[in-house]
Amino acid sequence: MTTQAAPETQAAQAAQETGYAILDTAREQVLERGEGLNEAQLTEILELPDDAIPAALQLAHEVRLKHCGEDVEVEGIISIKTGGCPEDCHFCSQSGLFDSPVRGVWLDIPELVKAAKETAATGATEFCIVAAVRGPDIKLMNQIKFAIDRINEEVDINIACSLGMLTQRQVDQLAEWGVHRYNHNLETARSYFPEVVTTHSYEERMETCAMVKAAGMELCCGALIGMGESLAQRAELATQLAALEPHEVPLNFLNPRPGTPLENQGIMDGKDALRAIAAFRLAMPRTVLRYAGGRELTLGDLGTREGLLGGINAVIVGNYLTTLGRPANADLNLLVELNMPIKEFQKSL
Repeated sequence: MTTQAAPETQAAQAAQETGYAILDTAREQVLERGEGLNEAQLTEILELPDDAIPAALQLAHEVRLKHCGEDVEVEGIISIKTGGCPEDCHFCSQSGLFDSPVRGVWLDIPELVKAAKETAATGATEFCIVAAVRGPDIKLMNQIKFAIDRINEEVDINIACSLGMLTQRQVDQLAEWGVHRYNHNLETARSYFPEVVTTHSYEERMETCAMVKAAGMELCCGALIGMGESLAQRAELATQLAALEPHEVPLNFLNPRPGTPLENQGIMDGKDALRAIAAFRLAMPRTVLRYAGGRELTLGDLGTREGLLGGINAVIVGNYLTTLGRPANADLNLLVELNMPIKEFQKSL
């Protein structure tokens, strides 16, 4: 006589079977054929049971090795203008609309050159200049041009910029000045964007991304997860990023900042973060997937290691714009320990 399993046990068994079935599908579709998962499939990855996470990460690692190679790209970032931004991105302490402890500060050019040298000394191939603005004015563009010239005179490193929303003329200028890559994140899914930003639209961000690609610069376009979006919306974001075909996707995890509307959101669960890493790799098998802000709190040392063995193939070393990151040596030593070679410098433009 057989005993029928309890409904809770049946549900668990069904979840496990569904989870591994999507991994079998992903192995054939993504690993073998190089085709990213669609939105519904990605939602299944994000809903995997805990015991399926190691298998998902292992598959994502195999995908990145096959379609991206073994090199890991290292980047440093620095803000040329911090704070005082007129936009209301609810996660950002640099908004001048919130009562946050960040105040507007400009960084002078000698400090910028020094930071570029220090970044290059870590083995990084990329140095990103960031400004907290809606978009650059003439003064900022002139300062960026001067900074690019000075850095190129003294440091052998690719220069990237993140200066908010651009006009066509500004895009053309940055390309002419030799900017290698431009960062402009989507941050969250189109359906959730109005919950996070109200002073500009998702479409405005997309317009800048399209102009950057058309001008021949590499597009860096990332995500910030853990802001209260649903799992389906994380899958939506991954497919929207995949459709843009960016060269690089920085994956950020919310670090709730005091004084912002999301200060009480809470830190994302580490297992959910690992599921997201696997999902984003399985959505974009050939894209540079970069560890960015918030991983120190969300994942810690062990989770950072698991993510590097689960689809990540780039890291930002050192501190971020308004928060502390892991020490650069900690990440570099971990890459050595994991036998992950740092990508060699190569001027693209």
